[in-house]
Order: sequence, then structure tokens, then C-alpha cells
Amino acid sequence: MDFLQSLMYTAIGLVVGGVATFIWTKRKFEKELKENPPINEKMIRAMFLQMGRKPSEAQIRQIMKSVNQNR
Repeated sequence: MDFLQSLMYTAIGLVVGGVATFIWTKRKFEKELKENPPINEKMIRAMFLQMGRKPSEAQIRQIMKSVNQNR
């Protein structure tokens, strides 16, 4: 009886710990993405310039809109 009770508490602790860790990690990841977006207008301009092209504002806005829709 003592062994089963101990096993049950261990299982409950693992489940609660797993859920808490998942929620904490998800919030941390979302915060990092908000503070450091994966791509911004400056990066798009740099990519165009590396390809030897001068991007228009319309092209930059279109690419940013596409990136934001895919998130």
C-alpha cells in the first residue's frame, strides 16, 4: 500500500511538473519572439542589397505582411 501511494504521488508530481514546465517554456519562448522578431524590415533591406537590388517600400511591406501572416 505504501509503495502504491508513493508511486501515485510521484506520477502526479511528474504530470504537474511537466505541465508547469510546458506553460513556463511556452511563455518564455513567446516573450523572446516578441522582443526579438525573427525578421524585420532592416534585415529584408540587407538581403535585397546583398542580392544587388534596391527594394521599394512596397516590396518590403509585402514581404513583412507575408512573414506576419505565416506566423
